[in-house]
Amino acid sequence: MELFIDRRPLRIPAFRRLWTASAVTAVGGSFSLIAVPTQLFTLTGSSALVGMSAAVSLATLVVSALWSGALADAIDRRRLLLAGNGGLGLAYLGLWLNAALGLDSIPLILIMVGVQSVSLGAGLTAMGAAVPRVVPAEQLVAANSLSSLTRYGGAVAGPLLAGVLIPVTGLGTLYLLDCLALGLVLWAVARLPPMPAPAAGATGTLRRLGDGFRYLAGRRVLIAILAVDLAAMVFALPHALLPEVAERTYGGPAGGGTGLGLLFAAYPAGVLLAALLSGTFSRARRHGALMASAAMAWGGCVVMLGLAANLTVAVVALALGGAVNFVLSAFRNAISQAHTDDALRGRIQGSLTVVLMGGPQLANMLHGFGGAVLGARPAIVAGGALTVLTVALLLRGLPELWRYGR
Repeated sequence: MELFIDRRPLRIPAFRRLWTASAVTAVGGSFSLIAVPTQLFTLTGSSALVGMSAAVSLATLVVSALWSGALADAIDRRRLLLAGNGGLGLAYLGLWLNAALGLDSIPLILIMVGVQSVSLGAGLTAMGAAVPRVVPAEQLVAANSLSSLTRYGGAVAGPLLAGVLIPVTGLGTLYLLDCLALGLVLWAVARLPPMPAPAAGATGTLRRLGDGFRYLAGRRVLIAILAVDLAAMVFALPHALLPEVAERTYGGPAGGGTGLGLLFAAYPAGVLLAALLSGTFSRARRHGALMASAAMAWGGCVVMLGLAANLTVAVVALALGGAVNFVLSAFRNAISQAHTDDALRGRIQGSLTVVLMGGPQLANMLHGFGGAVLGARPAIVAGGALTVLTVALLLRGLPELWRYGR
């Protein structure tokens, strides 16, 4: 068995083009994630407005993901991918013009944030529904591992590069670089083979959405992976409490310092390590057991984080957590893609996108309140323990997940 990256999907020309383009946009396309909140705070001095932009982003993305999921099962998925990535390019172009022309319009920035999120919801959903069309089922874990490698690699490299570029080029140039990166994605998507809609079922987007929810309700394995993933993210994603832990537990300076940077960097570092060793698990057959085990291991890592007496142990706990969460996400995507009928794959992927994007926001809210009531470290320990308990109860009530892939 290969110990390093499972590269089999890269032998497929269509997937290779998509992956190469995504590697570029994982870095360049992430600049706006730094530039938008920085620009809003610089212009207004208001963190509340930064929070408002996040609320706009979440709300529009949720609606877009569900709606796009229905569209992905009714039209050519390549067209939806082109539309989603084209919309992202237009959003970045609008943000660049707003900065380059000196308009600095807050309403325009918020509108572009909404356009960006609508387009992102469409693109993520269409991509999840399209990959099983170009990659065979036995390589889906490897394909999702490769995609996660670029996504998390960009999450590390993008902000670092943006931090270097902002003092040199200004915020406006970051938006332009995002726009240029999207050009490569559009080229890669345009080169994909046609992906016509599956055999038509219900007509009308709302009716198709209803059919998708009914289908989901009747597939216990799909319900289980959504529930396990939501539990792992909402109960055990303690990013909102890391600044308090860094300062009050490990003696870091107010406003952040090296310790806080290490805590935030440890999780994606663990993800990248697991991605580089994806050949150790990508050919495994017991997808359900591995996903559930990874979710409980993540909860255990969070308990370890909450109990850590020093910064080194906390960083190790988060790095281990990132690694097992990578395994969780790779098998979650593979199960949902392989277990779903192609005619409804878009709608199920839309539901997954909502969980993936909404879960971290709910986690921040829950941990913020929990930390205020219990204290940061007890709240972190409680969240990790609750994750382990919830996943165990889900496996008892939905044992199909544990047996999946035997």
